Amino acid sequence: MKIVNRGYLSVKALQPFIEWVNGQEDEFIIDEQTEPNIYLIDEDFFDLEPVIKSNFKKIFLNELQAISEDEESYPTINMENFEAWFSVEAGTSVFDCEKGGLNAD
Repeated sequence: MKIVNRGYLSVKALQPFIEWVNGQEDEFIIDEQTEPNIYLIDEDFFDLEPVIKSNFKKIFLNELQAISEDEESYPTINMENFEAWFSVEAGTSVFDCEKGGLNAD
């Protein structure tokens, strides 16, 4: 097993995001049991707030774009909405159980 030199943010949908997703025309439905998405970050952080502040816009946009390309349906992308739409947990240890190399695009 190898340790990966990254920390992570685990981003889980809250009710406003769930309602927005389920209100889109796509047949993609989520609920409170939908697994969170994981975003890799620098492994050496001591305070979570600056990490979230520096990454929330791209995370928020990625979460929205994964569901719809209709930018007019997006909420205002700001910290207040991010905190209302998602819960975030962080960690500093990422382990790779696989033998093959990691791929990144």
